[in-house]
Amino acid sequence: MEYFPKIEDIEKAALTIRQVTEVTPLMRSIRLSKLFSANIFLKREDLHRVRSYKIRGAYNKISTLPKVQHKKGVVCASAGNHAQGVAFACNHLGINATIFMPAVTPKQKVEQTKMFGDSWVTVVLEGDTFDDAYLAALKYGKKEEMTFIHPFDDPKVIEGQGTVGLELIEQTKEAIDYIFVAVGGGGLASGLLGVFNKLSPSTRIIGVEPEGAPSMKTSIENNANTTLATIDKFIDGAAVKRVGDLTFSICKDRLYNMTTVPEGKVCQTILDLYNRDAIVVEPAGALSISVLEQYSEEIKDKNVVCIIGGSNNDITRTAEIKERALLYGNLKHYFIVRFPQRPGALKEFVVDILGPTDDITHFEYAKKSSRENAPAVVGIELKAASDLQPLVNRMKENNFYGDYLNDKPDLYQYLV
Repeated sequence: MEYFPKIEDIEKAALTIRQVTEVTPLMRSIRLSKLFSANIFLKREDLHRVRSYKIRGAYNKISTLPKVQHKKGVVCASAGNHAQGVAFACNHLGINATIFMPAVTPKQKVEQTKMFGDSWVTVVLEGDTFDDAYLAALKYGKKEEMTFIHPFDDPKVIEGQGTVGLELIEQTKEAIDYIFVAVGGGGLASGLLGVFNKLSPSTRIIGVEPEGAPSMKTSIENNANTTLATIDKFIDGAAVKRVGDLTFSICKDRLYNMTTVPEGKVCQTILDLYNRDAIVVEPAGALSISVLEQYSEEIKDKNVVCIIGGSNNDITRTAEIKERALLYGNLKHYFIVRFPQRPGALKEFVVDILGPTDDITHFEYAKKSSRENAPAVVGIELKAASDLQPLVNRMKENNFYGDYLNDKPDLYQYLV
């Protein structure tokens, strides 16, 4: 029998989670509203104590388990935010938990999980992706007879996430025309559909995934839940190879649209939110705002909600975020530069080849010996994307040009 979240169960979940959550603000963004000629509101799920909406589903699921299961403990897998929700819930309820996280999970998320769980939680780092940790957690839970707390493919988790929708209904005086929501496994989107299908069926809910991990989009296009062979793990909070079977069945015919956003665009959004709005978000938390440009014509003069799902970002990722944003904006370029065998070639490159606002941000000789004649990998940051072609022309005219690396990902990863 196909599952679809009932509004009565979501309302019951709202009463349950009151013990550990508060109603998060719905804030109108003056900058984004002006930029897109619409009423853009941000649902600040990043302001929970665990800094993401995941506390809602985790607590609703764990608190409704039979007492006999409480005694045996619970197990879960997570890229970070679900882990913190489970850890907080178990600490609050006095239940032991073993939490499996990918080894690549940002250190900040691992440390926060341990902090929220205190002595009630054991963290195990396993594999390179959520899916690796998921399989390890299932195996361990079966062996130890512990209840598995799924991060998205569970009715009680979906109903807990759906409480975001109830709050939105109460917080808005006028009807919401569009909701943009990040999709990892699909739990939050499914919960929202449960609410708005009943209380505001005209609201168009649009799911947003990373371009490098389009598991829901691919599944909808295939009309079958599809496991991706590989994914880009950068947007860790929304990078899964396979969405839930329950969430797929809910989302496939009910989402107004399912789309993707390039990781570089998301990085630029993170920087803009921090620099212009003083809002710190994680990559998955920026997806719902990054997509607005794609719908700029459709959302004009409309009431639009972007759900900021979380803010568990690790400051050590800032350099990578900036790099990806610059690459996406065509402002950062890598070349193999072959210096002509003539005296002063390096000085000539800096003085005559580079433009007045071009900046060298990376320089490494390909060979450690005979450096004066060796090719070098050079990274150059531009002030405007239009400066690229004139730079390439000057390099070619003066015999400095060797190769362009940005459009050669395999070579780029090897050399940079």
